[in-house]
Amino acid sequence: MTERKPPGVSFESFVDKQIRDAERRGDFSALPGEGKPLAPSSHSSYDENWWIKEKLAREGISVLPPSLALRKEAEDTLAALPKVPSERAVRQTLAELNDKIRDMMFKPPPGPPLGLKPYTADEIEEIVREWREGRGSA
Repeated sequence: MTERKPPGVSFESFVDKQIRDAERRGDFSALPGEGKPLAPSSHSSYDENWWIKEKLAREGISVLPPSLALRKEAEDTLAALPKVPSERAVRQTLAELNDKIRDMMFKPPPGPPLGLKPYTADEIEEIVREWREGRGSA
């Protein structure tokens, strides 16, 4: 493909010849994905950014506004608490989460409203009590 176009030959003719020669050599046979659709058929309507979304999904990349990312982090943190080994670690995890929530509350919102407030001491005690009960039954 490093061959240069000869003078006097149109680009279209030159490119067409290059493609025909490659087809004859079998350069296009048995390519990965041959015969498969470019976009999965699960899309009900055409989305011009389908390939970007699939690449992000394959790479495990999530692009959420900071407030939604913090909501997700809070949800994931609370869901992961039953596996935390000690009460001290539960309290430390909740304190770190509260710091992040307070930090987000006092900044202008870069996206949708946060919809969270720091956990109160009573709420923390309730979460720790539930954690203790979960540990006792395990």
